[in-house]
Amino acid sequence: MSSEPTGDTGTGTVDREEVERFARIARAWWEPEGEFRPLHKLNPVRLGFIRDRLAAHFQRDPRASRPFAGLRLLDIGCGGGLVSEPLARLGFAVTGIDAGEAMLEVARGHAAESGVAVDYRRTTAEDLAAGGERFDAVLALEVVEHVAAPELFLAAAARLVRPGGAFIAATLNRTPKAFLFAILGAEYLLRWLPRGTHHWDKFLRPSELAAGVRAGGLELREVSGLAYNPLADRWSLSRDVAVNYMLFAIKPDESRPAPSQP
Repeated sequence: MSSEPTGDTGTGTVDREEVERFARIARAWWEPEGEFRPLHKLNPVRLGFIRDRLAAHFQRDPRASRPFAGLRLLDIGCGGGLVSEPLARLGFAVTGIDAGEAMLEVARGHAAESGVAVDYRRTTAEDLAAGGERFDAVLALEVVEHVAAPELFLAAAARLVRPGGAFIAATLNRTPKAFLFAILGAEYLLRWLPRGTHHWDKFLRPSELAAGVRAGGLELREVSGLAYNPLADRWSLSRDVAVNYMLFAIKPDESRPAPSQP
């Protein structure tokens, strides 16, 4: 639910209204029962998906204390660091980028208090890619529905994935059910989120998100839904992609020789 990172140019994929909206509530980022309560509830299933897919892809043991040591990860739209910090603890060298300086101040402060090393920067995905940066894993969690130009954003995100690397996104589907649950329910009835957090016309269908990552040279590996159980008050992976869903893709390594045919 954080917005896409920004530099100082005000151009590209950045939506300034989204930046300002999240900046106003940035101080509540690490409050489990505050404005970002839905992200706190989502975090365990998101982190589990990321850990398991990346461990399998990079052939690492997820049971190890720091299974991803030696790998670089980029968290686009990192907000206050809810995902960046735990992944740094798992061994990744994490770079987190986001739009508002207020959010990055919260992220830096919390990381310092927690003793976790994360490289937080205020920059855009486009500028980072243009500068030649490449990462083993790139995340865009609850970001693409807040950017001004999804196609440009996905193209930049794909360029940031090194050959042989992986990309993971999480977002909301553009369906009547998503409007009912993510906007009417979460923002107006349950008041889990401030009104105006989401705009239904900016949600992407899985086919649209998949087309965007494929256009960037990535290969789609999985799309999984996320379902909320109100009785257990927790999220889990689901076959239902009608509201929240996650996508896992990889960038082929063209330098590796093709396997020999029998």
